[in-house]
Amino acid sequence: MKFNLSEVNDLIRSRRSIRPEQFSSRKVQKDQIELILTNAQWAPNHGNTEPWRFHVFMSEESRTELSQKLGSLYLETTDASSQNDSKLAKLMRRPSISSVVVAVSMSRQKEEKIPEIEEVEAVACAIQNMQLTANAYGIGCFWSTPKLIYSEKMIEYLSLEAKDKCLGLLYFGYPKDEWPKSHRKPIEYNTVWKTQ
Repeated sequence: MKFNLSEVNDLIRSRRSIRPEQFSSRKVQKDQIELILTNAQWAPNHGNTEPWRFHVFMSEESRTELSQKLGSLYLETTDASSQNDSKLAKLMRRPSISSVVVAVSMSRQKEEKIPEIEEVEAVACAIQNMQLTANAYGIGCFWSTPKLIYSEKMIEYLSLEAKDKCLGLLYFGYPKDEWPKSHRKPIEYNTVWKTQ
């Protein structure tokens, strides 16, 4: 066997979404984020377009700026009758209680030979690689997709091109409590075997 399958299984099956509210004050190091981003780039992608783009908010100043921007974008992009003070507070608080935040985006291929959905899927695979690498370090990761990230104003804030898309904010930090456990249904619930 090329790799220890038991360890690979454990890595995949123990990955969890750990919210920023569950993070401790322990800091994630730059070299850890660099490896997380390097492994993201090894995700499968049709035509080797490598459509992923990363904006890393690591310093306290950059996370404070992100917090303010998320707050203003929420107010600008959410109808006044739908605005929720606790949602706004949580959105603005998360960057400050995280060690690092990475905005992950899809850069649309100029020639548009590859269908957009396949570029989105490639970035989702890159995000999974990021989550698995964080898990290997014992670092918690939470993939957040508030509606405002899909807005033109977010594209502008990240200096993306018009056809690019922000696909999520990944919050990183060490969990303060025990690593959470979970389960999945057996494959019989969602698998059809064509054996004949």
